[in-house]
Amino acid sequence: MKTADPELMRAINRLNVLDTIRRHGPISRIEISERTELSTTTVSAITASLLDDGLILPRHEGDIRNETVRGRPRVALELNPDAARVVGGKIAPNRMVFVVTNFRGDVLSKLALPIRIDRQPIGVIADLVEDGVRRCVVDAGLSLEDVDSICLGFPGVVEHRTGYIRSSPIFRDTNVDFAAEMSTRLSTPTIVESDAHAITLGHHWFGRARDLEDMVLISLEQTLGLGVLHGNRLFRGAGGLSHNLGDLVLGMGPNGIVRLFSQAGESAILGEQQADGRFAEAIRLGRGMTHAQALIKADDDRLIGAAIRAGEAVGLTIANIVTLFAPPRVILVGSSLALGEPFLNSLRDAYALAIPPSLRGVSELVFDDSSDDFWAQGAAAVALYELYESPWSTTGPAL
Repeated sequence: MKTADPELMRAINRLNVLDTIRRHGPISRIEISERTELSTTTVSAITASLLDDGLILPRHEGDIRNETVRGRPRVALELNPDAARVVGGKIAPNRMVFVVTNFRGDVLSKLALPIRIDRQPIGVIADLVEDGVRRCVVDAGLSLEDVDSICLGFPGVVEHRTGYIRSSPIFRDTNVDFAAEMSTRLSTPTIVESDAHAITLGHHWFGRARDLEDMVLISLEQTLGLGVLHGNRLFRGAGGLSHNLGDLVLGMGPNGIVRLFSQAGESAILGEQQADGRFAEAIRLGRGMTHAQALIKADDDRLIGAAIRAGEAVGLTIANIVTLFAPPRVILVGSSLALGEPFLNSLRDAYALAIPPSLRGVSELVFDDSSDDFWAQGAAAVALYELYESPWSTTGPAL
């Protein structure tokens, strides 16, 4: 019987140990061994290598000067925050948000630019993104030479492995090689990722899923996105494709196939109101859902009906996803949560009706109104994730 590749197994074990230190540090070698189910000898060898590479640091716990204390002080291990610095960005049609973080994920600086960039020429968008990255790096007291990696999160369908953005409301064109464009401009390795995948890793690293190895996240913004985490790893499609949840088929209608975006997409919810001048201006500025919230509170029947229909469609979708994956937690994020009780109540009711009896109570639904800063921090987590994973050499923070 063929055995596993020893180099691959060493790489997997190294990643497992490093991620355990990230999630639970400061942590002792014995605790690492218990959590990873690796032998103490293997853990000692891996942590020695990580210490040599400068990726982790020892922390001596206890007072080594106290002669009355017997035995050697307990040594715990934690990430070395100075091992790497990365930039994360959330690129939305009406705003850009950037953060700089260290290897531990601590935010060193952040920058929000409320500027409309959708449907601009690619060169203009690249100019604006470049300026945002450079400004945020300078605000952190760094230069681009100090930055190991950059990740930019976009709405739409992104092919992670190639850096191509297949489709996005940001761009007029399809199949835009934006990663190569920005890597050349910034002379720094640049990753593009779907914003849904970025916020998924953000919650796994810093937020509502830090305690989990498996979870599902649904993003309800201008586009509808899906993030699936399994065994501490993002699940991506062929070629590293992200998932456009809005294209999910709900059924057949009089006019043909009914997809989720036609019921729960931002344009479907707000469409009936776009003729109103003030509302149209709010939508143009990216504040449509906030304005819709105010109208719903004022008992606007058309918007209440649209919010209820959207909630029902999303509730059915969640039930189907739970039926397929049975995740312990489903996190919902995005601007549609601003629609409030009509949307949330119809979502919960539809989910309760559609979920199979055998799966009731299996998945916890969590509604999280994350700030744009947190989305950008999620993109930074993607950059850190890449540094953790590849290439798995044993030389320094480039891993």
